[in-house]
Amino acid sequence: MDDSILNSVKEMIAGGAVHEHFDKELIMHINSVIGTLRQIGIGPQEGFSISDDTAVWSDLIGDSTMLEAVKSYVGFKVRMMFDPPASSAVSEAIKENVKELEWRLNITYEIGV
Repeated sequence: MDDSILNSVKEMIAGGAVHEHFDKELIMHINSVIGTLRQIGIGPQEGFSISDDTAVWSDLIGDSTMLEAVKSYVGFKVRMMFDPPASSAVSEAIKENVKELEWRLNITYEIGV
């Protein structure tokens, strides 16, 4: 998977099939989720946002052991904003994953792992 945050999210949402004309909308959603992460203690203290496909995951989270959880969290949250599943069962499963990841990321921040 590409290390670009934008391209990684595109890959998670639609196997990379999301065209560039959706980039502005995806960037808006990604930045919204990054703001949520900052509120639970994940990411640079001064804040962080992306504006194109040049921002990479290490810019957001460094080499944290929680990198993969952050990628999943961002991907799930953006998918629910950009292209929510038609199936309520799938939607509920994603929401449960998001809740668990949010809790785990918050706990990780609080205990300083």
